[in-house]
Amino acid sequence: MQTTQFEDGVPTLEDKLLQRAVAMVLETAYEQDVLDCSYGFRPGRSAQQALDVLHREASRMAGGWIVELDIRKYFDSIDHERLRKVLHGRIHDGVILRLIGKWLKAGVLEDGRITHSESGSPQGGVISPVLANIFLHEVLDQWFEQMVRPRLRGRAHLVRYADDAVMLFEYEEDARRVMAVLPKRFGKYGLTLHPEKTRLVPFKRPDRMTPWRGEDDRPNESGTFNSLGFTIHWGKSPITGQWVVKTRTAADRFRRTLNRISKWCNDNCHEPLERQQKVLNQKLRGHYGYYGRKGNGKRLTSLLHWAERSWWRALRRRSQRGLSWDALSRSLKRYPLLTPTRARPAKRIRISKSRMR
Repeated sequence: MQTTQFEDGVPTLEDKLLQRAVAMVLETAYEQDVLDCSYGFRPGRSAQQALDVLHREASRMAGGWIVELDIRKYFDSIDHERLRKVLHGRIHDGVILRLIGKWLKAGVLEDGRITHSESGSPQGGVISPVLANIFLHEVLDQWFEQMVRPRLRGRAHLVRYADDAVMLFEYEEDARRVMAVLPKRFGKYGLTLHPEKTRLVPFKRPDRMTPWRGEDDRPNESGTFNSLGFTIHWGKSPITGQWVVKTRTAADRFRRTLNRISKWCNDNCHEPLERQQKVLNQKLRGHYGYYGRKGNGKRLTSLLHWAERSWWRALRRRSQRGLSWDALSRSLKRYPLLTPTRARPAKRIRISKSRMR
């Protein structure tokens, strides 16, 4: 079997097709070994399911303690030699191993020159997410399940989507013990955790927080943590008044979306209104589809209002005389933007009892 050459360090169409075929082989070989904590780049798994599990387990433990992991430049830092050793433990087909080795050596285009590195996943390769997932299965998932959980005092769960990983612990002492050994564990495989973004967060339900033993005896504050574009926090249910785990669009993701919509409106304000409406609705539909989780209605409504206002401002600049709000309202009635609707619940997954503690 032969593979085509890379053009400027980026795989050609033929090579991408071959990579897709090899990726399917790897997925089939590893699917029986991959643990339930992994949700990224797996058939029948999604980010929404990972968020569902985070929500469920945090609610069951009334919060607990969270270790939020951030691997510094993960996809650029995967050590090729260590990755090969991981693959050799499960894949014995020499042709597949040689192909992967060739893709890893293909190089990266930088400032018009191709440079070769001993780390990083193939640039632009469809096989990159699969290789990255397999590597973290070895580095994190198996270690946590086989070495960490049996030694803990209380319950603990790992939820990982690609390199976005969160650990939930029932007790603070367990969380601190694992937090202390994480840098060494990742360093063993040539990876580095971001010292500021990898953090320990108290996430106890506010009515169960242990008070400080200080002079003012203030209660501890329950923190928030981010995962998969959402900020996860405690809030009171408007119906029951009870404390519940909630999700909202993370502030940085929300600002990024607002800025993109504003820029698009300004750059395309001279296009026909019908086309502008179509593209804006496509952007809104995509955002609603991912971020339309229960409890995130305020963020979605704010996005809609921002989109309408950004569109109005862009259209006013298009007209020399300006466009009044009444005129815009008439236009919006004729070309309405999509309103957020409650998203369907994510597809449920069945977790084998043998893998649950």
